[in-house]
Amino acid sequence: MLLVSLDVPDAGLFHVLIVADDPLARAGLVALLADQPGYAVTDAVATDDDLADALQRFRPDVVLWDLGPGADALAEPDLFQDDALPVVALVRDEASVADAWAAGARALLLRETAPPVIVAALVAARQGLVVLDPALADAVLALREAAPVVEDLTPREAEVLALMAEGLPNKLIADRLDISENTVKFHIGSILGKLGAHSRTEAVIRAARLGLLII
Repeated sequence: MLLVSLDVPDAGLFHVLIVADDPLARAGLVALLADQPGYAVTDAVATDDDLADALQRFRPDVVLWDLGPGADALAEPDLFQDDALPVVALVRDEASVADAWAAGARALLLRETAPPVIVAALVAARQGLVVLDPALADAVLALREAAPVVEDLTPREAEVLALMAEGLPNKLIADRLDISENTVKFHIGSILGKLGAHSRTEAVIRAARLGLLII
């Protein structure tokens, strides 16, 4: 589902690292965000630059990664595997989806996507949501079907997971479902175990990537 909320997070500037091999693409994306209040580009680099250093120095809130013509897959694809780092990838076509998905992108849009939708995707990705261009849905579905199978969640676990995705704390989840906080903690522990996650945020992101969350 393509998200179009344009709400910018309240806490200070929204720092974006741009990654693009094409100098014109880098300049265009920098110009795009320059017109958006509340956004700041920390740096604009190519894939053969020292991305690890850029990520360490600038600690961006989100990465905007352009996979234009001639773009290479990341030399170090695990750089974006930190589930706390949102990555919005602009891809040429379905053939580019696998590289972006494997690198950890949680938002996949076509390069010709309108600027307001790109901005919306940056916000949504920072909030831990998965954003997909409808034209790329089949390619992503194929990747999810090829992903390792996880143990099925129970209906109650699915409810708890959905409320976790909304960012609700245990007490509010308990109130919403009319169960005790201890029961919520039990379900969360089970969800983390089934998804192989170490935190609530990681569980939500992995569940979204596996298609277990409808966002």
